Amino acid sequence: MNNKEFADKLKNIATNYKTLYVMGCFGAPLTAANKKRYINNGSAGGYNARADRKAMINAASADTFGFDCVCLIKAVLWGWNGDKNKNYGGAGYAVNGVPDISADAMIEKCKNLSTNFTTLEIGEAVWCKGHIGVYIGNGLAVECTPSWKNKVQITSCNCTKSGYNRRNWAKHGKLPYITYVTATTGSSTAQKSSKSIDEIAREVIAGKWGNGDTRKNKLTAAGYNYAAVQKRVNELCKQPTQTKKTVDEIAREVIAGKWGNGTTRKNKLTAAGYNYTAVQKRVNELLK
Repeated sequence: MNNKEFADKLKNIATNYKTLYVMGCFGAPLTAANKKRYINNGSAGGYNARADRKAMINAASADTFGFDCVCLIKAVLWGWNGDKNKNYGGAGYAVNGVPDISADAMIEKCKNLSTNFTTLEIGEAVWCKGHIGVYIGNGLAVECTPSWKNKVQITSCNCTKSGYNRRNWAKHGKLPYITYVTATTGSSTAQKSSKSIDEIAREVIAGKWGNGDTRKNKLTAAGYNYAAVQKRVNELCKQPTQTKKTVDEIAREVIAGKWGNGTTRKNKLTAAGYNYTAVQKRVNELLK
């Protein structure tokens, strides 16, 4: 998902869906069962259990979706699609490499954090202590707050605009879970996906893209198809070496610097079908 698509999804929720601020809720339709669940979520004296909040939740129609500030962002990143027949409106939980974290933790995950709002780009997270939203362009942000309209709403971002409530955010940054493209050219501001799947797969094997969710997030942010890359990685790791050399020959190539060092060497040798331990043992013998 790129930043423009992300911003459009949030704007669509703010303008075309019935929503209500419900703490801890990431897009669940407010059915009778879900109302009970979120009112009783946490301690009996929790925010949703307060008399005023409880009354608002109970008064909501079943086609109303509950969100809080950071749960709105997580819901969209987790695949929320407004499905009233799904517990979370179609969202998964902690999927797509996006963890279940607080507003304050999410801003710290962002890149290029800044307090200079003249550099703000569409799709960036905007933050003030305990609260988070997303900039959608033209001096506007989408946020879910109990203030003003008590729902997902569009507000003015650090400026005064007629017809919008104003929020003064403290800082902003780029979420690591989406790709940012420029407004004029549509080119990615992340690393361009100029290399082939095979080239990137070999870099993955060499350890250049990390592991697990880190690898997935980096590849996605750089514009690569994670599933395609991982498939090629698996294929390369299963391939037998066509012209396999002896352990002694490979050990001498290692000494000559042809296989790199440390983890890179180990990954390359393993991917090529060689026994790293045996090769390294022979290297040590030759160097004595």
